Amino acid sequence: MSTIRNVIFDVGNVLYQWDIRNLYAKLIDDPARLEWFLSNVVTTEWHYQHDQGRELAPMVAELIAQWPEERALIEAYVPNWLQTIPGPIPGALEIVQQLHERHVPLYGITNFGVEFWDMFRPTAPIFDLFSDIIVSGAEKLVKPDAAIYRLAEQRFGIAPESAIFIDDRLDNIEGARACGFHAHQFVDAPTLIAELTDHDLL
Repeated sequence: MSTIRNVIFDVGNVLYQWDIRNLYAKLIDDPARLEWFLSNVVTTEWHYQHDQGRELAPMVAELIAQWPEERALIEAYVPNWLQTIPGPIPGALEIVQQLHERHVPLYGITNFGVEFWDMFRPTAPIFDLFSDIIVSGAEKLVKPDAAIYRLAEQRFGIAPESAIFIDDRLDNIEGARACGFHAHQFVDAPTLIAELTDHDLL
């Protein structure tokens, strides 16, 4: 019999699709220029500073100072940011609902900036089913650092061996396992369903 009783989800590209390209493909027609812009100006590495706890205003100001000729596109990022999330991952929210109906405690650990989380959270009522969600930008701790998993253990009040952590990134999965959590690298909903079924959670 499985010892896993709690399920911890990542958010981006596990429950909801996320890609900066979803926004800028609508604003930049030329494919070569789009690739250049995403590789050099508004990059995932630049965005990651917000996940780590930096405020958006100084981030944007610094980027405009570096790329003044791209000011209009840079300034479009924050007010249009929800367009980077086109919708849920197919089948993922249904899994959350089924787990909730089976009274499985649900938690989240997400690398997410506070300001963007405040924009996104009201659009996603599925998180009403979660007991708690750790948002990296609020804690100034990010996956795969061990500290964020230790915080989860303490704040959720669960033993790592009693939980399975689901994330799309291998480095985050390895970080969770190093802290004693079971972990599943998310590929798609059917594969996750099979794993959760094996643990008698579905």
